[in-house]
Amino acid sequence: MNELIRRDFPILGRMVEGKPLCYLDNAATSQRPKKVVDAIVRYYLETNANVHRGVYKLSQEATDAFESVRSKVVRFLGAASEREIVFTKGTTEAINLIASSFGESNVGAADVIAVTRMEHHANFVPWQQLAKRKGARFEIIELTSDLRLDPKEVDRVLALKPKILAVSLLSNVTGVTNPVASLASRFKMVGTTIVVDAAQGIAHGEVELSRLGPIDFLAFSAHKLCGPTGVGVLWGRESVLSRMPPYQVGGNMITHVGDLDSEWNELPHKFEAGTPDIAGVIGLGAAIDYIETQGRTRIQEYEDRITAYVLERIVAIPGLRLLGPKDPHHRAPIFSVAIDGVHAHDLATFLDMRGISVRAGHHCAHPLMLRLGLPATCRASFSFYNTLEEADQLIEALMNAPQFFRRKNA
Repeated sequence: MNELIRRDFPILGRMVEGKPLCYLDNAATSQRPKKVVDAIVRYYLETNANVHRGVYKLSQEATDAFESVRSKVVRFLGAASEREIVFTKGTTEAINLIASSFGESNVGAADVIAVTRMEHHANFVPWQQLAKRKGARFEIIELTSDLRLDPKEVDRVLALKPKILAVSLLSNVTGVTNPVASLASRFKMVGTTIVVDAAQGIAHGEVELSRLGPIDFLAFSAHKLCGPTGVGVLWGRESVLSRMPPYQVGGNMITHVGDLDSEWNELPHKFEAGTPDIAGVIGLGAAIDYIETQGRTRIQEYEDRITAYVLERIVAIPGLRLLGPKDPHHRAPIFSVAIDGVHAHDLATFLDMRGISVRAGHHCAHPLMLRLGLPATCRASFSFYNTLEEADQLIEALMNAPQFFRRKNA
């Protein structure tokens, strides 16, 4: 599978520090196949015009290309209608849209907003700040020792009957996969609105709404899915979106402006003020086409293999601490590690000198890091274009790292 796929990603042929690039920072952003880049360039060279406004041919072609992506997303997620698909700048803007529109309209001082300890800042801070503005109670579902959701904590928060539950499909720090369908079914029984951050999950296997239970919102970013940066998707139930006020006002989301009042456009355009990133959305469409050509089930099976392969070897490295469960069935191919006495940035630099690109830092997860007592970790994250040979390259480097730093600090 890999050799043919890797040819589609020209950047993977680069050399770093005299060694072939081993790109393992896919949780931050994936690489883009040439077909995605070509689709973006083709728009600018052949179809560049604004959408939704022009009656001339070029504008109509641009509008058709742009809107066709909405139908691709409907198919990709198994959504009911294009009216449920809102284009945003990314997962962060999509969640802020929900918090600012739905949250401001529906949350009161007597309500509870719940998140998990593992959430990315983008699915933590908007709810934290909404709770502060509204005087609502902000609850955090804590984790077990292996950093999965604690069932007792889930029960505790469920008993509070929260107005909103915000949960990620999988952790960007540990790769832990959450039982979203089970959570959604249980919390919906007490009237909770469920918001799912799929920024990481969208890249690993099939993310279909029918499998996620009675959730109300789901958000993801194109750049985690081999698409361009600056583009994302918010899916929301039409019955919920239709009752929500606009997030921003301006061009395209308006049907009429009077001196004293205005009328909003229909869904989904009510939430898409201003000129969108047309080329970016077209790039997202090309990325979806590419992923579907490779086969999402096939991708998941291959990544499951990588997860098990790396996990078996990484847990055996002396002096290395791996965050998260050791059971490959409970995680995706995202591995955060730490070495006592070694800063994560130093470890990442050590790996970079060997051509291995990883991420070091708090991974926009301060609440999780504070609970773990760590300032940062070093994270290696795999995609379907990574190879088992690259996994071996990472493992060999990590095996040598503790001894290297002991000598260096001696």
